This record gives sequence, C-alpha cells and structure tokens, in this order.
Amino acid sequence: MASFSTDQWATYLARGVYPGKRFLVGGNWKCNGTTASVKKLVDILNTAKPISPKVEVVVCPIMLHIPAVVSSIQSDIAVGAQNVALNEKGGAFTGEVYAGQLKDFGLTWAITGHSERREMYGETNEIVGKKTKIAVDAGLNVMACIGEKLEAREGGQLETVLNGQLAALAAELTLADWAKVAIAYEPVWAIGTGVSASPAQAQETHAYVRGWIAQNVSPGVAAAVRIQYGGSVKGSTALELAQCPDIDGFLVGSASLKDDFLNIISAAGSV
Repeated sequence: MASFSTDQWATYLARGVYPGKRFLVGGNWKCNGTTASVKKLVDILNTAKPISPKVEVVVCPIMLHIPAVVSSIQSDIAVGAQNVALNEKGGAFTGEVYAGQLKDFGLTWAITGHSERREMYGETNEIVGKKTKIAVDAGLNVMACIGEKLEAREGGQLETVLNGQLAALAAELTLADWAKVAIAYEPVWAIGTGVSASPAQAQETHAYVRGWIAQNVSPGVAAAVRIQYGGSVKGSTALELAQCPDIDGFLVGSASLKDDFLNIISAAGSV
C-alpha cells in the first residue's frame, strides 16, 4: 500500500475498490535486547527464505539498535521505530526523536499509540492522533494501535473505546494520509499473556473497525486500509487468524524475538 503513488491511491478511493493488499507483519521488539542478542536475532531472520511478495515485514527495535539492524538485516525486511515524538521539529525536547529525524535516517515505518504508551506514559487518543499525523507528514508509514482492556470488553464498552480511538485518528488524517496508515487492533487483555482472541472474536472486531472507517472516513479507505491483529500471535495460531477476511496483518510482540517469527511470516505468505 505504501508503494502506491498519490494518483493511484486517489483512483482506488474513487472506485471504492482495492486490487489486493500485502499482508503486513510487524515485529515490535519493545524494550528488549542487547547488542549480542539483537545480532543473534537478525542472524535468525536472515536465514528466512525469500519472503513471499504477498507479505510485507517490518521489525521495530529500540532506537539504540536501529542502526545495527538496518545495516545487517536482509533487504526484504524493513526497519521501523516503536515511537515518534509529539514535536514536529528538533529543539529543546530532551530524550525525544522526532519523525523527521527517523525519515532522515532512512526509516520508513513507525508505531504509534501502543497500549503500553497509552497506559504507562499517558498518551491520550488525541496525542496518538497527532503523533500519527506528524509521522505521516514526515513521510513515514504508521502502524497505529487501538484496542480495549478486558474490563471494557466485559462491560460492553468495546465499541465505545474503539470509536474514540478511531475518531482521534480520523480527526487528524486526510484521505490521502490513510495511504500510509495501517490500524493495529490489539486487545490489551491478550498482549503478553499468551492468551489470544479466538479467530471469530478477532474477525468480528476487525469487521467492526472496517465498518467504522467506511462510515466515518470513506468506503474506499475502508476497503484499502490494512487492519493488523496484535494479541499474542504465534506460529501455531497465525494461519487460522490470517485466513479471516478482515485481518490484513499482524503486529507481533514476544514471538517476534524468537525464531517463531519466521513461522508467522510463512503462515501469512501461504494464505
């Protein structure tokens, strides 16, 4: 999707159809790894057979490890950042890295709005929307995360939570911007727990998200946008999830730090 020109994107939106999407597999390495362990992980990933042209793969190390990964990982795996700064330019923002600097380094992807950023660092829906817009304006592609806690799902608030998160993105993004955005749906209760939503649960929520985008953004964007699933995906569950009609990718946490990540990529390519 990110490789399409603005004119191509406009044509697809006007027609309300999309000719096919590459399944997007993202690996969020979170705050893990040492120089040695990251080298070992990259060596494992570099043993992968040529990745199916139907699959796009992005890994997101910590900032310190990005240069080493960029210089050593095989060319059909992209490298992205786990976060972008809220500021649009450099200056007196100690500890931050802004989107333009990531783009200047040669990165093409970033994650915004991960549940851990929302929960631990107080990122509101509005902040996530603004960060996503800043990243897109800088020329980055974005995996923008949404998702609910267990109490919201059990309390009948799933749609309310997702509506607020999606509305904040829609308020910032133009129709053209959506060409660079994937939505990563992550049931917070399934992250890092080893518990995954059933394929039926995941499909139902993904279909809801696509329907919301069709109604509140445009049917063309809804048809084209990739919606990733990100709840403790493993090699053993990837194929069944990937076969769901509204699941267009995965955002993988702990399994992306192991050779099981190769099984996930392989499963995605077999659909």
